[in-house]
Amino acid sequence: MPNLKSSIKRVKLILPALTEATGPYWRPIKYSLFPPLGLATLAAYLDPDVEISLQDEHVEKLDFNDEPELVIIQVYITNAYRAYRIADYYRARGSYVVLGGLHVTSLPNEAAPHADTIFLGPGEHTFPQFLRDLESGTPQRRYESAMRTLEGLPPMRRDLIQRQRYLVPNSIVVSRGCPHHCTFCYKDGFFAGGRSFYTQLVDDALAEIARLPGRHLYFLDDHLLGNPHFARDLFRGMRGMGRVFQGAATVDSILRDDVVEDAAAAGLRSLFVGFETLSASGLKGAGKRQNLGRSYRQVVRRLDSLGIMINGSFVFGLDGDDRDVFSRTVDWAVEVGITTATFHILTPYPGTTLFTAMAARNRIETRNWDLYDTRHVVYRPSCMSPVELKRGYDWSHEEFYRWGNIFEAASAHKSVKHRLKHFCYSAGWKKFERAWDLVIRIKQLSQMRPLLEAVLAPVASSVTDQAPEDLPNKRIELTPLQPAVSSMNLRSKPM
Repeated sequence: MPNLKSSIKRVKLILPALTEATGPYWRPIKYSLFPPLGLATLAAYLDPDVEISLQDEHVEKLDFNDEPELVIIQVYITNAYRAYRIADYYRARGSYVVLGGLHVTSLPNEAAPHADTIFLGPGEHTFPQFLRDLESGTPQRRYESAMRTLEGLPPMRRDLIQRQRYLVPNSIVVSRGCPHHCTFCYKDGFFAGGRSFYTQLVDDALAEIARLPGRHLYFLDDHLLGNPHFARDLFRGMRGMGRVFQGAATVDSILRDDVVEDAAAAGLRSLFVGFETLSASGLKGAGKRQNLGRSYRQVVRRLDSLGIMINGSFVFGLDGDDRDVFSRTVDWAVEVGITTATFHILTPYPGTTLFTAMAARNRIETRNWDLYDTRHVVYRPSCMSPVELKRGYDWSHEEFYRWGNIFEAASAHKSVKHRLKHFCYSAGWKKFERAWDLVIRIKQLSQMRPLLEAVLAPVASSVTDQAPEDLPNKRIELTPLQPAVSSMNLRSKPM
């Protein structure tokens, strides 16, 4: 272990590239969306006089011709092997190396040999203690989070983020975790030992929003509407800021009360919704109880009436899924007018309830973490072969984004303006890869933000023009039907 009792002068924070960002599914625009906010959050605890380098391998080539005294690496499952190689390289050169993140928390014994110190769980309160221990020459091998609060945190070091390299540099996180407990989600393992869902103070969140330039925001929270009281106060505080924003929420929260109307009035224009599956038995098996008994069509109609586009999340390979699941899901998504769809192959991440259950029944086929990207089949499905599951997943992507289906899905909206927005957003996201690649290579991605803001312009003026006190106190009646993968936002968690 390096001796760093003297003050640290040079620190490097690294987000290694996910394996899928360098493979055949590589989409330059997908990996140029959001900066690594978790690392920027940790950087805020470092002394202002320290020389800090923050590098994201998704948007730049890593510089290994440096000599940082402290190296901090964020580890996810499909960048784990890459992260370990980088960690070993810097340790061999005498740097003190810290590893943290979802994968380290899930498999600490695997990560520990590659680091001088590892972090388990969120690092907002363990990282400052580590820095104090490091300064005194007594750093611990392992730090495990127990205290959970976002109060009193220093503003993240956004000055370290190269804004021109990202389409959405104005990404923000105002909460941690999620109030639900899906079997396939990392959340319960990552937040073990303390609260698994908590928010900022509303005033602190509004202050962070106010210091971001431009109009567009993207909330990377796992569940932006998870705490209705916080969400309502946040959105009402945002009224008048002139923002347009995107985020994620669950089926039940959209139907629960009128908070989504406050969100629309504040500028919400696009929402990631975890539908996951149209099968009630699939939902029960995945612990997705918040979707049971909820009408998916009611969700779509409500968001459509507010002019909010939908990015629907769907998971294939749940127990009970057969070969017809792909066409059923795509047909429904096109019919109701889902703007964009994110399809996943069920993936049993280590540290989740799903992984434990599958491992106990010897259903895990490989532990090559590079394949755990929701695009490969790493377990034995119950009602089809791995080849059939993979083939159906690939077909679903191609089928949903056929020109004919983009037109058909866009026509599902009543408003002509919403139809046009749908078409531009869906086609722009999937049909112009070469154009996006060119814009990224000539470093003009920031010039596309006004176009994004234009596509996200309001559709339903009847809601967005009302004052908060005039919004209807409307409760939607819940009707049974069908129903979503809780998407852990990998790049926003500190460690």
